[in-house]
Amino acid sequence: MGEFSFNEHHQNEVVNYMRFARSKMVLRLKTIDSCFEELKDSRLVEETFTVDEVKEMLDGLQAVVRGEVETELINTAHTNVLLLRQLFSQAEKFYLRLQSDISELENRELLEQVAEFEKADFKSTDKKNPEPSKPKLAPLNEGGVSELLKKEIARLQEENDKLKIRMRTLESQAMSALDERTKAERALKDLQQLQGDQQEISSLEDTVAALKGEYERSLSANSASHRGLQDNLVSAKHDLLRVQEQLSLAEKELDKKFQQTAAYRNMKEILIKKNEQIKDIRKRLQRYEPNE
Repeated sequence: MGEFSFNEHHQNEVVNYMRFARSKMVLRLKTIDSCFEELKDSRLVEETFTVDEVKEMLDGLQAVVRGEVETELINTAHTNVLLLRQLFSQAEKFYLRLQSDISELENRELLEQVAEFEKADFKSTDKKNPEPSKPKLAPLNEGGVSELLKKEIARLQEENDKLKIRMRTLESQAMSALDERTKAERALKDLQQLQGDQQEISSLEDTVAALKGEYERSLSANSASHRGLQDNLVSAKHDLLRVQEQLSLAEKELDKKFQQTAAYRNMKEILIKKNEQIKDIRKRLQRYEPNE
């Protein structure tokens, strides 16, 4: 059975299990044979049987054989479960997890290899006629192997604890780095916003400077225009005074000329006479009016 890569100990364990299974199979086959023998001895006592009688005997035999085979198959399955239980219990003591591939149980090539191994083993067994030995799994929880496994488990647990501590440290460092990155991103964002504000301020300063220059140019132009208007106003005032003076001279000249005319003299004499008459009439009125 070299194809299965078993060591000598495990190969002996397989041989013991196969012998156990073979003994159970032989016992069950003997039971089935006894069912047929019992049928022959108890029912086949007459020379002729009807069809119904033959059918009844076969149905009864079928039921007995079916029950025996079913019992044997169930017992075999339960026996295999107990064997797996022993293996798994030993593995769990050392924190091992065994796995099985159910599909390999129907591998025809492997089944044929097992059959060949069984034939070869039992041929050699028949020649040697060894004494039957009870199969028993060797305990693994004692001796040097157990101590080595315990030490290895302890070492692995210690390494696992160190790795956990290291992982926590790395997680803490990662969180710190993440915080620093967040702060740096926030600072960069603030810096970019500040640069944007500075650019906006610079743009506004340029706009203000342009407006100031435009205002100064406009103010300069308005100042020049104002000076021109003031000069024109002064000139206009001078012209007005000159015209007024000319008009005054002209009025005086006209008045002088009018006074020198005969009509003016006659009108003046008439006005003097009228004034004298008005004064005389007032005096007369004052005589007749009572004193206040």
